[in-house]
Amino acid sequence: MRRWACPRGRDRPLPAPASQSRPSRRRRAQAPPRKPERRASRDAVEWSRCDATGGRPGGDLDRRPSCGAVAGSFGHIRRMRRGRVVRQADGRRGPCGGASLRWAGAGLGPPVGVDGDGSGAMVTEEGQGGASVNGSSAGRADGPTVRTRVVLPVAQPFDAPGVFRFLAARAVQGVETADLTQRDELRYARTVALPGGPGAVRLVATRESGPAWVLRAHLELGSQDDAAQAVALVRRILDLDADPVTIDAALAADPALAPLVARSPGIRVPGAADPHELVVRAMVGQQISVAAARTHLGRLTQHAGPRVTTGIAGLERLFPTPAQIVAAVPEPTPGRPLDRDRPLRLPGAATHALLATCRALRDGDLPVHTDGDPAELRARLVARPRIGPWTAAYVAMRVLGDPDAWLDRDVALLAGARTLGIIDPELPPTVSHRLLADRATAWAPWRSYAVMHLWQVAAGPLPPRS
Repeated sequence: MRRWACPRGRDRPLPAPASQSRPSRRRRAQAPPRKPERRASRDAVEWSRCDATGGRPGGDLDRRPSCGAVAGSFGHIRRMRRGRVVRQADGRRGPCGGASLRWAGAGLGPPVGVDGDGSGAMVTEEGQGGASVNGSSAGRADGPTVRTRVVLPVAQPFDAPGVFRFLAARAVQGVETADLTQRDELRYARTVALPGGPGAVRLVATRESGPAWVLRAHLELGSQDDAAQAVALVRRILDLDADPVTIDAALAADPALAPLVARSPGIRVPGAADPHELVVRAMVGQQISVAAARTHLGRLTQHAGPRVTTGIAGLERLFPTPAQIVAAVPEPTPGRPLDRDRPLRLPGAATHALLATCRALRDGDLPVHTDGDPAELRARLVARPRIGPWTAAYVAMRVLGDPDAWLDRDVALLAGARTLGIIDPELPPTVSHRLLADRATAWAPWRSYAVMHLWQVAAGPLPPRS
C-alpha cells in the first residue's frame, strides 16, 4: 500500500479507492436504517479480561468481577433483550480463568453460529479460558425442554477428584448420580428446581493436559431463561470462584498441612444446590454416618420428592421442599411407638425438630439464603431446637460459602489430625478437640478449606495421581 508522510512524522496509508471508501457522515445520516437482524447489538455488554490489576482497564481488585458475578449478569441481559448468549474469548487467562466475555441480545436477530429457525439451537463456540454455550430443544412435555452445554472457566489448580468424591459420597438416590470409575473423566449429575421448571445438570471434569482439569456442564432446562441461574448454581456447587493460589499458599505455611496441599492442590469446598435442601440434609446427618444419612434422605425423597423426567439415567426426582416434607412426614405422637414404615426413620425428637425447622423455612420465619451473613445465620440456626454449632457452621460453610468455618468437635476432623500427628492420639477426646480448635486459628481465614483437607485424610488414602 502506498503511504504518505504525515506532518506529525507518522506514516498513514493513502485513502482507499472510491469503490472501497467509507460513506460520508452526511450520506450515512441520510441512509435508511439497516435491518435489525444485521445490526450489531448496541446492548452488548463486554467484560474485560480478569487479571491481577482488576476486572476493567485501570480498575482495582475490589471492582474485579468474579466468575459468579459474570454468570449472574445473564439475567440482566435477558431482561433487556430476552436474548441468547454469545461468548467470545481473547485467549488471555486470568485468576478466574476468564477472558473477554460478551453477551449479545437476541432481539436483534440470531448471533453468529445460532440457527435462525427460532428453535433456540446454538452451536458451541469454544475459546481458551472462556465459556461456550450449546443449546437445543429436547421436546419433552413432562420434563426439561432445553438442553445446553457450557464450558466453565475454572481457576487452576482445581482439585476435581476431591470435590467429585465428596459429592458422590453424599449422593441421594433419585436426585443425584456420580461416576468416578475413570480417573481422568469424573461425572456427577443431579436434578434441580429452577424458575422455568424442573431441570438437571450433568458435570464432567476431564483431565486434558497435565494436572489441569476442564469442566463441562450439560444442562437440561425447562426454559432457556434458566441458563444463567443454572450456570451460577453449578459454579456454587463446585466452588469455582475460589482463589486456589492464595488459599494453598496460606495453608501450606503450616508444615502439617503442606503435604496435603501438595497432594491436593486447589482444594474446594462444595456448595449447596439449594439452601433449604442443605439445612434438611445437615439436620438429618447430625451424629450419624454419611452412609446412614444418605439412606434416610433417599427414603424421604422417594416419599416426598416430586417425580421428574430427565435424559440422565438415575435422575427421577427432585429433592423435596420444606413444604413437601411437612406434608409427607407425619408428626410423631408422644407416648406412641413410631411407625416402622414412616418416610423419615429418625427418632421422634429429631423428626419433630426437623418438621418445626421445615415449617419455619416454608413460612419465611427462618431465612436461609446464599447471600446472608455467616454470623447471623449461625445465630439463627443455633437458636432452634436440636441445631448445634456444628450444624450451623456446616450450613454456613456450604450455603454461604463461608471460607473460615470451623466444625468444632467433628470426629472426622480429629481423626485426620491424629493421623497427621497434629494431635496426640493418647489424649482424651475433649482435650483433643480443644487443642485442635486452638491450632486451627492459625489457618484462618481459610479454615473451611483446612476442614476439607482433614476430611480427605480421615476418609483414607487418596487414589494415585495420574
